[in-house]
Amino acid sequence: MPQHVPRQILVPILFFALILGTVACSPKQEAAEPIRSVKLITVGSSELNVQGEYAAEVRARTESRLAFRVGGKILARQAEAGQRVQAGQVLAEVDVQDYALAAQAAQALAIGARAQRDLAASDYKRYEALLAQNFISAAELERRSAVLKAAQSSLDQALSQAQSQANQAGYAKLLATTSGVVTGVEAEPGQVVSAGQSVLRFAHDGPRDAVFAVPEHVVGRLKLGQKMSVTVGSTPQSFQGRVREIGASADPATRTFTVKLALEKAESLPLGITLNVQAPQLAGSQPDVIKLPTSALRQEAKQTAVWVFDPQTSTVITQVVQVATADGNEVVIASGLKAGQQVVSAGVHVLSPGQKVTVYNAAALSTPAAK
Repeated sequence: MPQHVPRQILVPILFFALILGTVACSPKQEAAEPIRSVKLITVGSSELNVQGEYAAEVRARTESRLAFRVGGKILARQAEAGQRVQAGQVLAEVDVQDYALAAQAAQALAIGARAQRDLAASDYKRYEALLAQNFISAAELERRSAVLKAAQSSLDQALSQAQSQANQAGYAKLLATTSGVVTGVEAEPGQVVSAGQSVLRFAHDGPRDAVFAVPEHVVGRLKLGQKMSVTVGSTPQSFQGRVREIGASADPATRTFTVKLALEKAESLPLGITLNVQAPQLAGSQPDVIKLPTSALRQEAKQTAVWVFDPQTSTVITQVVQVATADGNEVVIASGLKAGQQVVSAGVHVLSPGQKVTVYNAAALSTPAAK
């Protein structure tokens, strides 16, 4: 038989069950969507002036990495970074002992080959006299002639080998081929280097280049031979230059292109100093364009869109736009907007179509945002 539950326990249990059922059946109240504050910018026309000032570095027109033509252990390095050297000056030396011994051996072989050639030449002359007296046959003289030619060939080979070994010994000294400045050291005394391994970086005296980087939207408007002006820091000293080289590919980190400007009559400029390059107005400049900060753009599917503010309802609506090009931290809008419209310039990724917003610092909202 089931046990009887006391009334003192049953009543509280039923009371709490009734409360829980009431709470579970009551509908949940949805939280009201917060009204967000946004920054607006008023669309207006401005000028797209494709020009600018770039910081450039002075470099030598010709820069080389100097290396020994033979391998070995570096015994001495006479040149230091920043040192000016003259043509023919010794910059470094490797151990020449093995090459000197090889040169002596090759010279000894050449001496032996010369003695064999001289002996063959004497025999040929003697047999030639015997042939004139009809003491020997012509075939015997031809054999002596063949021996002489073989001895001469051996001598030529030995002389070439001796010269080659002598050159190898001479290559143990690294010489400056022209006057210039040592810009870097890549090997130290005691280090064993292979033939062709870079030991010094060397900037040749002569013409100078101004090297600088330009963004993607500018590189396509530069042309080889284009004139630009250059100033040295805040000094009145100025130079003229022409674009002589434009990078074929962008730097993988900065996405900029390297441009080299050939300077005129600038051989006296120190290497490495900073120059200011003034690029003139380039092709692609336009007087009346609509520009927006990049923070106002967002991706909607495969299209670019912005939020347009409706002052009548204080809501935002989406507007698809076409981007023409970039201008620094701004983009040029080809279509989709007209002057006078107000566009959200910050916080575009937290809004939804028709959402009610308030204007942040409405009193400071400016008229056309032109530079």
